[in-house]
Amino acid sequence: QVQLVESGGGLVQAGGSLRLSCAASGIIFTLNTMRWYRQPPGKQRELVASITSGGSTNYAGSVKGRFTISRDNAKNTVYLQMNRLNADDTAVYYCNTLWGWDEYWGQGTQVTVSS
Repeated sequence: QVQLVESGGGLVQAGGSLRLSCAASGIIFTLNTMRWYRQPPGKQRELVASITSGGSTNYAGSVKGRFTISRDNAKNTVYLQMNRLNADDTAVYYCNTLWGWDEYWGQGTQVTVSS
């Protein structure tokens, strides 16, 4: 049974930082590309960042230079370090991966940036 459990969200002032974590189970974590998505209020879900099994990373243009995705294969955990947060970063953040033919999502963690 695949599970993705996010943590680390919260309320932060503009300019501040947060680090999100996503603990994975039920997959061979070292083989998987892991992704962070977010869904702002009233908007569609969007891809924020991804990291391959080999550690290659990609970012949405809106977060490049401010967010860093990383992974700890020993802990089956992927992280999203978010710096210089602004109001546009307010969203529910979701962890995502593919395993076999299926796509899996975590329950989401709320990030609210106050201006």
